[in-house]
Amino acid sequence: MTLTRKMPGLINWIGYLAITLLLALPVAVLTVRSGAWQQGLMIYAAACLGAALLLLLAVVLMWLPRFAHWRRDLLGRALIALPGTVLLLSVLAGRGDYPPIHDITTDTDDVPVFVAAPQQRGADSNPLEVVPDTIAAQRAALPELETLRTQLPIDEAFDRALQVAADMGWDIYHRDRDAGIIEAAATTPIMGFRDDVVIRVRSDARGTLVDLRSVSRVGVGDMGANARRIVAFQDAFRQQQ
Repeated sequence: MTLTRKMPGLINWIGYLAITLLLALPVAVLTVRSGAWQQGLMIYAAACLGAALLLLLAVVLMWLPRFAHWRRDLLGRALIALPGTVLLLSVLAGRGDYPPIHDITTDTDDVPVFVAAPQQRGADSNPLEVVPDTIAAQRAALPELETLRTQLPIDEAFDRALQVAADMGWDIYHRDRDAGIIEAAATTPIMGFRDDVVIRVRSDARGTLVDLRSVSRVGVGDMGANARRIVAFQDAFRQQQ
């Protein structure tokens, strides 16, 4: 006669918590998209961190002789905590060496100015005034980010800028060919954050200059999102030449 071993309650609780934290991830995304972004990000961070801790606990228990009989059960519960752990690691990796700023431009000497964005942004959005400390932080962290120069006539460059912005899925809400200004809102794919972008097209003796400025509506640091957006635009613009 073989005795059936009763599974320790700790293993079941790991499973219950892992499922709860997994379900918290879409709740966090929906909370952010509803406008309560601070609360949503707190839920998201707690769910990812909790999942990582549960995964670590499950792995430790699997190596203990006392829980050897239930290693397969622990593995199953560890897999439930894996998505949140992967998301946590991706966020930590994405932080990189970017400074805690959310306003990025290709021209730190003559920063492009928004015209229509103030009417598009909510009252609680980040201000659009140029902050010297932000400019200094960008220069130190992103010295390679600079004005895009092209030999295209200014009208053709303006049209191409419009096309690239549209191809990237930006919501263009202002365009002024005479002033060489295009403004648009770019939406992040998961959380649905809306950031504002101004494109400035002008010319000098050496050709046409295309500058961009991308500013997050909420949050302190953007973990490099605005810089990556600008670089993606510049790459797409050059590919069409």
